[in-house]
Amino acid sequence: MNYWFTGQQVAEAGDASGTGLLDVAARSWDSRLTALVDEHLLDKLPQLIGPNESIGRVKPEVAELLGLGPDVVVAPGSGDNAMSALGAGITRPGQLVISLGTSATLFGVSDKPIIDSTGAVCPFCNATGAWLPLICTLNCTVPAEEVIKAFGISHADATELAAAEPAGSAGVSFLPYLVGERTPNWPDSCGAIIGLRPGLLRPGVLYRAALEGATLSLAAALTRAIELGLTPTELRLVGGGSKNSLWQQIVADVFQLSVRLPLEPESAALGAALQAAAVRSGVPVGEYVQKNQPPISDRVIKPNPANKQAYQEALQQHQQRGQLLFANQVQ
Repeated sequence: MNYWFTGQQVAEAGDASGTGLLDVAARSWDSRLTALVDEHLLDKLPQLIGPNESIGRVKPEVAELLGLGPDVVVAPGSGDNAMSALGAGITRPGQLVISLGTSATLFGVSDKPIIDSTGAVCPFCNATGAWLPLICTLNCTVPAEEVIKAFGISHADATELAAAEPAGSAGVSFLPYLVGERTPNWPDSCGAIIGLRPGLLRPGVLYRAALEGATLSLAAALTRAIELGLTPTELRLVGGGSKNSLWQQIVADVFQLSVRLPLEPESAALGAALQAAAVRSGVPVGEYVQKNQPPISDRVIKPNPANKQAYQEALQQHQQRGQLLFANQVQ
């Protein structure tokens, strides 16, 4: 896209992080890794520029095609999650975003690179010159969808029933790995409901356990990022699942962090627009976003301290049960 707009073959570190060829700590191409692919590859990769730099102006023929003026400058862009971070307004270390969709992602700003040898935390650069450690799980909203299909009820009814159930779902774990899982690296795993006792095969219990299971999977991976130096301070929630009020509270309680809700659903597109505005104005991107915060709900979902211990126990149970069932499948 940058080449099509400007004729310049350039990229920035956030986008380049996704190639597997970047020295994330140094924000430069890794000659050792590129040589493993081909000894000539390094010379063929685009030049890397900083997050606050302009690539150049739009080519005249592109400006004419799109109806733009000749003085339009092109910002460097970045990866989708780096742009989404800007669109959600996170630029300071410790700020996190969780996206609840078919899959789930958790990413946050760090002032130092987070390099995880286990692969649970993916090393990315962000779009301001800092870093964006990222966690992705394959199973998020689908387990809850399976519950409402099985019982023939709506999400609204299931949410009402689940809200009446205790935090931790009375010891029931819904391991949500219906399509296998990448975090942990258990591709042959499957969904499992464990801990059922007489009277617990209720839609409210299973629906709550599904929401909790998807959330606990993210929390388990986040513990690894915390071990490596990430210090979470606040959390912003996006994606289809973020509209569920019970899930909002579960996230706040599991992570014991206040949750805010960005109002713009297309946060990556908004982030790209904010980056472009910053580059055009000559203000560093991080500073510009801090001064021009994207719209966010006034509502703050506070963690309930009374549920802290229940979710600590549920997280431990979630990890132990998953390990016992699936850890030995990886060769």
